[in-house]
Amino acid sequence: MGEETRRSFVKKIGTASALAAGGFLNWNPRALGANERVVLGLIGGRNQGRGDALRAIRGGAEIKTFCDLDRAILDKVNPDLEKAQNKAPGTTKEFRRLLDDKDIDGVIIATPDHWHTHMTLLACQAGKDVYIEKPLSQTLHEGHLVRDAARKYKRVVQVGTQNRSTQHFQDAIEYVKSGKLGKICEITTWHCQLRESIGNPPDSEPPPTVDYDVWLGPAPKRPFNINRFHYTWRFFWDYGNSELGNMGIHVLDVALWGIQALRGLDNCLPTRISGNAGTYWLHDAKEIPDTQIMTYEYGDFVLSWELRSFARYHPIDGMPNGIGFHGNEATLVVSHEGWKVYSKDGSVGPAMEVEDRQEIGPHEKNFIDCIKSRQRPNADVEIGRLSTTICHLGNICSRLRRDVVFDPKTETFGHDEAANAYLTKEYREPYTLPKV
Repeated sequence: MGEETRRSFVKKIGTASALAAGGFLNWNPRALGANERVVLGLIGGRNQGRGDALRAIRGGAEIKTFCDLDRAILDKVNPDLEKAQNKAPGTTKEFRRLLDDKDIDGVIIATPDHWHTHMTLLACQAGKDVYIEKPLSQTLHEGHLVRDAARKYKRVVQVGTQNRSTQHFQDAIEYVKSGKLGKICEITTWHCQLRESIGNPPDSEPPPTVDYDVWLGPAPKRPFNINRFHYTWRFFWDYGNSELGNMGIHVLDVALWGIQALRGLDNCLPTRISGNAGTYWLHDAKEIPDTQIMTYEYGDFVLSWELRSFARYHPIDGMPNGIGFHGNEATLVVSHEGWKVYSKDGSVGPAMEVEDRQEIGPHEKNFIDCIKSRQRPNADVEIGRLSTTICHLGNICSRLRRDVVFDPKTETFGHDEAANAYLTKEYREPYTLPKV
């Protein structure tokens, strides 16, 4: 089964590239009326994908087909989708079946990070709109390719940084834009959590329900290890982007949003990245830092990121995660709990407290609305690419264990060959990047 899936994947990559070259995939999606139900496919449904799909259903979409490489996940999650929409989606282990189905308007991609670029490129070529979970890519080069493909094929691509569609975050950024904070000299972001030990279990045979070779895809060939599989894959460089790309991107995206408001989208990347990171608590199988402090130099202000994966107690500003915009007149701090302004005279200014979360899921609803309107979504691919870039820059600095100087115009590190080597990556044959 796994080998047949592998062969069909390789064959279909070639077919997709050929069709794109011939112009067939300039095909437009079926015209949708304002009240017509958007039909989606779900690729990857164990954790975040399940939630994305359920929120999309509540927002008015239908999941026609559910794809996952693990039969156990298909069997476990599909009843939840059936209950939510009173109709069971079809199931498959081959994501190309979703892309070949002309009844499907768009796809939700919630796979491990190392598959994001391949699947999004192929989905754009196939004329599908895409809701892609964060982070967008594993390298800066991949981000460029996805952005260019979305524009070339005129696709709606929404990145899963949900704060962009949340009202109190939108209101907080409007306050930042108002100028009432004065000259902003520092923007701080942080995440405090507790990551328990994952131990060091030995390699083993993969579960019989999984097409493991396809799960690895473009990643290096390695023996199966339970730590490198469901959820905990994100603690390894082969498949993830460290906690910066996992949890940090949510707060860094809000910081970028504020920077975008102050400087414009074309001038929101830093010029020097400094910091320290390491494994200072648990020495288990994880490859990524459990502690990280990074600074991003912008010339007229500095952006910082702090990670604590060893403690949730006494978090920064009393919140386990958040963003602070610090000006000479006032500071605004925003998190999932709301936002508050602290004035220079010590008084507390305007504030907004979040009493309950919106059930529908405004980010998924925004994606659905944009499929119909053909407008760019709140977390458009270029916005998501830039937020992901900030995460990549911090990871490159951490892995090199030294400062790096970045050119925002060329998005390279000049003559720094060691840093430039991280702009791209190698892909295991035959899972090379599709041509766009």
